[in-house]
Amino acid sequence: MFNLLGFKVHVQPGFVMFMLLIIVIYGSEFGLWLAGAIAVFTLIHELGHAVSARRHGAHAEISLGFLAGYASYVPTRPISRAGHAVISFAGPGVHIATSVAVLLVLGANPLDQNSFNDSAATFAIWWAGPAIGMLNLIPILPLDGGNIMLQGLDRLLPGRAQRLMLLFSITLTGSAAVLMFFSDQFRGFAIFIAFLMVTQLQMLGSSKEPVSPWTAAHSALEAGKPTKARRLLIAALSHTRPDAVATPLSIPASNLASLVDLLPEPTPFGDPTNEYLLANVLISLGRFEDAAHYAAGSFKRNPNTLSASAVARASGALGDQGTAIGWLRAAAEAGTSPSGLASVIDGSPELIGLRQHPDVQAIRRTLAAA
Repeated sequence: MFNLLGFKVHVQPGFVMFMLLIIVIYGSEFGLWLAGAIAVFTLIHELGHAVSARRHGAHAEISLGFLAGYASYVPTRPISRAGHAVISFAGPGVHIATSVAVLLVLGANPLDQNSFNDSAATFAIWWAGPAIGMLNLIPILPLDGGNIMLQGLDRLLPGRAQRLMLLFSITLTGSAAVLMFFSDQFRGFAIFIAFLMVTQLQMLGSSKEPVSPWTAAHSALEAGKPTKARRLLIAALSHTRPDAVATPLSIPASNLASLVDLLPEPTPFGDPTNEYLLANVLISLGRFEDAAHYAAGSFKRNPNTLSASAVARASGALGDQGTAIGWLRAAAEAGTSPSGLASVIDGSPELIGLRQHPDVQAIRRTLAAA
């Protein structure tokens, strides 16, 4: 790991292996130039995403892995669909612009094959630069072009856009695979097409059988993939999902602590359901002050009964009865889940000492009446 322009950059062994594989496959001056150009432009590409994310008020980090790099970002304020689309475009945009500029400086015309095909260096830079940059703008998932298209489709069909985009992407990728099979000209894209198809099918499988991102992150951590676990948690907390459900987590406390330790500072936010789950996790781990501050911030951004009740529970555990009662009132006034608040008052161990308090009993009666 190293820092570049204020961003942490994680270089995974697979990234180095991929560069060495390119050199071995081509075994010539072109292979050396291609591996070097791909490494440099991949980093520039992800820096484009990261810088754009930072300009939109997010904390970003970069990871470079086998066949792909990615920039993960944690919003510190809400980001619109258009903002997410701009962040997705920034990577290939900077990638293409930078590589075209390099070719021009070297005296090669990116639009003239005879010009950039003159040397191994310019030919490699053309492939690693404009060619791969444009490929990333193809409107299929998980490419940047697909994510841009997904933001627009999600505005029209919220909650259904991702699955429709996946089906469209698989159809288009499958058609490309058939074309590649019958055309010698496109067989060089076999690894790229296979990578896309495998990723798309994995994404489709996940969309058919929704799995809690916490459970998925736990599985990734158990498999020795902390970077993947961290990415899953950040995505769950920072991207709103209308279909998310606040279900109890059947994960051992020690493993929950390991998952929480993966989260960056500032703690990600953006999805109220997963924010509430994280507040509950912090309470279960005895991190009451952290839970109170996080849930209070969640309530400020999106006033709702459950986040307010989480602050009340954390305050009760800290022995601050006045603050706990105040947040129970706020929870009742929010009115988004009266039955949920009733269950919290009746069953939360952190509120045992408050249940007989006249103010709490009055709140409970109003819930029963509702």
